[in-house]
Amino acid sequence: MTVLEDRIEMADHSGELTLDKLFESLERTTPEGYKVEIVEGAIFMTPQRDTHWEIILDIVEQLRTKYPRRRVKSDVRIDYPGHLNGFATDVTLVSQDAEKDEKGLWSHQDVEFAADVISKGTAHNDYGPKKTAYAVAEVPVYLIADPYQGKCHLFTQPKDGDYVTETTVGFGGAVDLTVTDVGLTLKTDEFPRD
Repeated sequence: MTVLEDRIEMADHSGELTLDKLFESLERTTPEGYKVEIVEGAIFMTPQRDTHWEIILDIVEQLRTKYPRRRVKSDVRIDYPGHLNGFATDVTLVSQDAEKDEKGLWSHQDVEFAADVISKGTAHNDYGPKKTAYAVAEVPVYLIADPYQGKCHLFTQPKDGDYVTETTVGFGGAVDLTVTDVGLTLKTDEFPRD
């Protein structure tokens, strides 16, 4: 049992809030068109913006040239190590042999690539606690697309709760993922800016 599973199970018996209880409650109250994430126990709801969606779709379409639909996810809840971390990452690539657990959730151990597109109100999460949680979970490749900066930040080689390597590429350039398990070049020339 992982620390996260242990913490969730203990919380179920003690009456504390768990990720499952929080998401169940939020599903009933979240307005349509909003994305919900829980980062270190804090709830974040962000509306889907046009620029945000265009970048997400572009990344998904490029991944789909190499990977089957069942491996590419968007805004699907995956729980990560740390205190109450339930992320709905903008784009996730799961491993070929990934299977959902008994609750119908994908496991963070099966995530090979995660990409977040920055929103002004939650940028600090993507660059801070989410990046840390991905590194702790040893997600091999984490990409942040920042339409405000007009840059992509690629993080690879997770080690000791951080990423060893960071590469920055301006929109219009190519993000080389051929040296990672993702194995393709991500073109950013059509990524819009805010």
